Amino acid sequence: QVQLVESGGGSVQAGGSLRLSCVAFGDVYNTGCMAWFRQGPGNKREGVAAIRTGGFSKYYVDSVKGRFTISEDAAKNTVYLQMNSLKPEDTDMYYCAAKSDCLMWSFSTRFRYWGKGIQVTVSS
Repeated sequence: QVQLVESGGGSVQAGGSLRLSCVAFGDVYNTGCMAWFRQGPGNKREGVAAIRTGGFSKYYVDSVKGRFTISEDAAKNTVYLQMNSLKPEDTDMYYCAAKSDCLMWSFSTRFRYWGKGIQVTVSS
C-alpha cells in the first residue's frame, strides 16, 4: 500500500505562485510514476503533470506548459508541483497520484493510489 499526503495549497491572486508537495509513504517501490491531477465541481479529473521517478521523464498537459514544473526529491519520497503565473482557471482541487509506470499518465483510472486532495484558488 502507498499513502500520499499533499500540502501547499491555498489562495493566491492571478499571476502569483504556489508550490504543492506530495509525500509518499509505504510501498514506495510502487511509485515509479507520480502525477498531479485536478478536478473542479462537475468536471472530469484532469492530468496536469507527471514524473517518472528518477527524473527521467516529465509530462505536462498543454494548458500548464511553461507555467508549471514537476520535480522530485527522491531522498524524501516527495514530488513537487511548482505553479507560476497562476490563472483563475487553475482553481481546482489538486490530487497527487501514483502508479508503477507513466504509460497513459493522463488517464486517472490508471492510477491506483491517490491523496485526499488540496484546494488551489486563484482570484482575478
